[in-house]
Order: sequence, then C-alpha cells, then structure tokens
Amino acid sequence: MRHRLEYVIVRLLIGVVRLTPDTVVRGCGTVIGLAFYAADRTHRRIAEQNLATAFPVRAAAERRAIARAAFTHFGRLLTELLKFGTLSPEQMAARVEFDGDARARAAYAHGKGVVFVTGHFGYWELQALVHAVRIEPVAVLGRALDNPYLNRLLEQIRRCTGNTVIYRRGTIRRVLRTLQAGRGVAVLIDQHIMGRDAIYVNFFDQPAATTAAVAALALRTGAVVMPVFALPAGAGRYRMVYEPAVEPPRTGSAEAVRDFTQRCTDVLEMYVRRYPELWLWMHRRWREAGAAADAAPGMFPSADRDVEPTR
Repeated sequence: MRHRLEYVIVRLLIGVVRLTPDTVVRGCGTVIGLAFYAADRTHRRIAEQNLATAFPVRAAAERRAIARAAFTHFGRLLTELLKFGTLSPEQMAARVEFDGDARARAAYAHGKGVVFVTGHFGYWELQALVHAVRIEPVAVLGRALDNPYLNRLLEQIRRCTGNTVIYRRGTIRRVLRTLQAGRGVAVLIDQHIMGRDAIYVNFFDQPAATTAAVAALALRTGAVVMPVFALPAGAGRYRMVYEPAVEPPRTGSAEAVRDFTQRCTDVLEMYVRRYPELWLWMHRRWREAGAAADAAPGMFPSADRDVEPTR
C-alpha cells in the first residue's frame, strides 16, 4: 500500500511540474529538501557525522550549513529530474552547456569502449540523459529502488533519450559486451560496497569500500575511464563537465586495480571538496566491514540492497 501511495504522489508531482515554471519547480524542491532536513533525523545525523570525518577542522556550524544545503540540493534534484523527464530531447539539450565533450568523442574513437564514472553528485541523472542526446546513448549501471512502481518510473525517465539500464547483480557479461562494441557505460563509484567486488581506497583520507569493477574492467578491456560531473549553472541551466581520462597504471602491477580505483576516487573527491553541498552526505560512506547499514527509510539510497527490479 505504501509503495502505491508513493507512486501516486510522484505521478501527481510530475503532472504539476510539467505545467509549472522552472523557478517554482526549484522552489518546490527546496521546500522538499528542507522538510526532509527537519524531519529525517537519522540521515541528518549521518550527514553531520560524515562531514565531521571529511572536514574535521571546519566549524560545526559550517558543517551543519553544508548538510542543510545538501538536503536542499537533493530536494531540487528530485523536482528538476521530474521536470526534465517531461521535456523533449531538444528542450533538454537547450538547457545544457558542455565542457570537454570533445574528450568523450575522442574516447569513443579509441574503439574499446568508455566507462564514465561519477558519484551521487550534482545532477548526475540529467547528465546521462543529455549525454545520449548530444553524443550517444550509454548503458547506465544502477540499483533498483525498493519501491517497484517508482523504479519502473525512474527507469522510464532514464531510458527516454535512448539509454539502457543495467542492474548490477550478474551483469558483467552485458557490460563487457557493451564495452567490446565500443559503447559507453556510466557507473557511480561513491557508495559503500560489500562482497568480493569491494576494495578499500582512501576517500577524504579515510579507507572506503569501493567497487573494483571499473578498474578491473578497464584493465581487462582497454576501455577509457572518464570522470564526468554535472553542475548547476544558474537560471535553470546545467554544465556537464568531462574531465580528462584517468591514466591507467601498468597492468602488470600487483596493485593495478587498487591504484586505478584510487585515481578515479581522487577525481571525485576533488569535486566534492570544491562543491560539498552537491554530494550525498546522507549515505554511510565510511564503515567497518560488516557494520550495520543505513537502512532507515527516507529519500536517500542505501547501498545494502542490490536486487533485480520486479517487472
């Protein structure tokens, strides 16, 4: 019953944002984010703990302000993504400026596929949509939402410009086929990972369990690994940044996978340090092996469930 109710609410919200000016859409997102900041004590506490870990010398008041701004950003991300999903591909492209997209085209020309890496940072969902419009569709590697109705809705949005969605469990062969065909795969690398795929690298000078799949696949296939970031540009516009490809280590090195994963994580950390209010501080990024999960209900994802969606 709860899942159906959530779905109906989001469907009604889509109907509203379709007809609503952008400034009002962003304002509604701000209200939603601030409401969760006030009501969701569990994730607010996680965010403040994470910020204390990442920025120990900053004043507590400054860290609280960053946490509040992050909640606000993710409220806006929700409403702006729903609005974006109502636009035509041409309307989407008209709201976006690209920085470094020539690097992406050169990476495709390499012929061995491209792994685009980012985190739960900025407007990453929008970047995948307009990448398909401006350059070419990609396979988006993702996790299924707990709510199957909302998951199908999100998948429809993700596919609306030609992208495909690959759910992580049991999908290595599909990813390999995509790369071997010279296509692109988009991967988030900033959630706590459990199991054989996990490797510990430093993130804000703390060991963080991170997926080793990106580095392992790139070293195996020769695919280019390119960090990408989607930033707000003001007045309802967005800037999509394609960073230079991450230089791979020597494949013969015993620590090649770890070194490659660390290099990718370093680029993500650089952006989070520049724009801390745009990152998902509400997720328990630093945990001991086997630690309890951040499975409390709320608007923010947990890394601990990795299931195929129901159809």
